[in-house]
Amino acid sequence: MLRGLDIRDMLIIERLDLTFQAGLNVLTGETGAGKSILLDSLGFVLGWRGRAELVRAGAEQGEVTAVFDLPDGHPGYAVLAEAGIGAEDGEVILRRVNTADGRKTAWINDRRVSGEVLRQLSETLVELHGQHDDRGLLNPRGHRLLLDDYAGLAPDVAKVRTAWRALAEARKRLAETQVQIAAAQADEEYLRHAVSEIDALDPQPGEEATLDAQRRLMQAAEKIREDIAKAGEAVSLSGAEGMVSDASRWLIGVSDKADGQLDDPLAALERAALALDEAQQGIEACLNALSFNPAELEEAEERLFAIRGLARKHQVLADDLADLGSELRARLAVVDEGAGDLARCEGDVKTAEAAYRTAAERLTAKRVKAAKSLDKAMAAELAPLKMERAVFTTDVSATDPGPDGQDVVAFQVATNPGAPAGPLNKIASGGELSRFLLALKVCLTQAESGGLTMIFDEIDRGVGGATADAVGRRLASLSEGGQVLVVTHSPQVAALGQHHWRVEKRQTKSQTLSTVVPLKPDERIDEIARMLSGDTVTDAARAAAKALMDPEIA
Repeated sequence: MLRGLDIRDMLIIERLDLTFQAGLNVLTGETGAGKSILLDSLGFVLGWRGRAELVRAGAEQGEVTAVFDLPDGHPGYAVLAEAGIGAEDGEVILRRVNTADGRKTAWINDRRVSGEVLRQLSETLVELHGQHDDRGLLNPRGHRLLLDDYAGLAPDVAKVRTAWRALAEARKRLAETQVQIAAAQADEEYLRHAVSEIDALDPQPGEEATLDAQRRLMQAAEKIREDIAKAGEAVSLSGAEGMVSDASRWLIGVSDKADGQLDDPLAALERAALALDEAQQGIEACLNALSFNPAELEEAEERLFAIRGLARKHQVLADDLADLGSELRARLAVVDEGAGDLARCEGDVKTAEAAYRTAAERLTAKRVKAAKSLDKAMAAELAPLKMERAVFTTDVSATDPGPDGQDVVAFQVATNPGAPAGPLNKIASGGELSRFLLALKVCLTQAESGGLTMIFDEIDRGVGGATADAVGRRLASLSEGGQVLVVTHSPQVAALGQHHWRVEKRQTKSQTLSTVVPLKPDERIDEIARMLSGDTVTDAARAAAKALMDPEIA
């Protein structure tokens, strides 16, 4: 709901502070007083396209601030969240500045935003309707959505969208499978030969490094073995081990006469003997390991060269050959199992198509039923608006299937029986169009307005008397539980307002300024009397105004 509007130096408005209420708010005033300027200013802060030059002559910049209250669950919260903007206590403050050189800057809750974010948010806050409305009801692209909202078809549309996504995914999998099978079939001969080569060799990760180390070791084994054998001889019984054994035997023979002085040397010799024995065993184990058949070297070299050659052929590392084999076998499996996979994917597509068709046909049936209901409701609304001969038709026709179904919805009218039907904005005259739009809005608006402020700009133009009264009563009905702002020249409409402002223009020596004045009950009577009788307000006009405001006193 629009709670407040603050305007500074815009067009012929110097300074204006307005506080709006829930219910039906009416703005009246003489032609040229500035009512359209008020809407231009509101449209400016909402990011709508409008006049290029808005700054008041002589001012450096113009500024408009609008304050809105958002109820729980309002769709504006999603826009704010996506833009990273908070809304404490449901309050949203929009501020936009236009400098004299044409630069425009906008803020939402003191956070600078782009014009696109401002427009996205404004679409959830305000809905404008007038004779030249091209933002909502007259836009054929939105008619399907309006019909769906009218009939409460959101769950059905969600099912169709889910079915469409499943169908799209199934078609994507089928296309991918077809491409994979075609590619695999083109390379089948190569794949079978490559897999056969890799399987025959069966290379293992790390095998190349192991074979290379074995090969190097065997190539140098003879020289290494000769030196190791010499070392073994040096520590054997004929060498160091024998000498240690002899020394121990000699010392043991005289130790009882050395009064314990040989105990430590004997212990050391015993440790040395053990260490020499361990060294001898290690040397013998190494010599055994270095003993090989020359054929083993040839076999290791052949396998090493085979692995490296196959790796070069496939342009991979030797350690990656095993993984390459797995990959090629998987591609070959696509060929071998392709017929089955293709049949499964085709079956999935047919199943998804059937599910989508069922959901879409059910949605179409509900839309057709809702269209008849809307047409009937429109006929009931048009009669009191003195358009009982007009025919409103909601046309539901087939189109290419898509995420929202397989229907095109278009609102069409014929202003007289037998006349050809056509789009609202092509067939109806200005006054007729206003009443069509109002009747349509009454039919489409649910009990809960969702916090949306509806603005009607002179939608009652060209009608009067009982028809204007019917227009006013429908506007009052729309405002229940929500907020409607009406710019009107009709006293019948103004009389039904719950809150009333008069737009005035005053002339000074140097400039013309426009202002808006909230009216008290007595002032409302005079204003409605002026609307009835013109500049001269008579007692009779006042009495008529009172009668319009309260028919019981008439």
